[in-house]
Amino acid sequence: MCWSATADLVAGSAITAVGVACVARAARTRPRALPLAALPLLLGAHQIIEALIWNDGGGSGPATVAWAVIALPLLPLWVPVGVTCAAPRRARRRLALPLASGVVTSAALAHTLATSTVTAEVRGHTMGYAIGLPHAPWLLAGYLLATIGSLLLSGDAGLVLLGVLAGVGAAVCAALWRWEFISTWCACAAVCSVVLYGWLRGADRARRPALS
Repeated sequence: MCWSATADLVAGSAITAVGVACVARAARTRPRALPLAALPLLLGAHQIIEALIWNDGGGSGPATVAWAVIALPLLPLWVPVGVTCAAPRRARRRLALPLASGVVTSAALAHTLATSTVTAEVRGHTMGYAIGLPHAPWLLAGYLLATIGSLLLSGDAGLVLLGVLAGVGAAVCAALWRWEFISTWCACAAVCSVVLYGWLRGADRARRPALS
């Protein structure tokens, strides 16, 4: 989420470009990391969709529904699946917990989205979204375990760093959004996407044979 349609469009385009680079590098060097490498593409599309919501002045139209589908059921499933595919084999057993949490959380959120109406409302420099979420604290806990938790439990230093940055960024963004001061999630998504690209580059260099 960004603070205006223009900011969302610019940030979304930049994040998508990073996503294209991530996918291209992963396809050459780490095919198992492709789902995780494609995450910036999803985040970039998310920002671009929100630009449409800003232009519509909020509401409950198709753009709002598409935004909610990505934010609610898709991300908590996509992230732990991607991390499980990319993580070292030794870490995959402990990643079963965030993966299971992602499956359950995603199913619950998909059911809520299918049976409720999500609406968006401009609130100063933020875009607020409303949907009735039963057992919201439990869903939030499951969401965080699936997304940030999977990164922290990945057993890979680069992915753990990404999890720390995502956790801190999410906390800061949530506080600023709650105060309706300004929405900064797009900046957090951009930083995390660049860090992910750096992780893929590092993995690429580590696999190159040393020159004598």
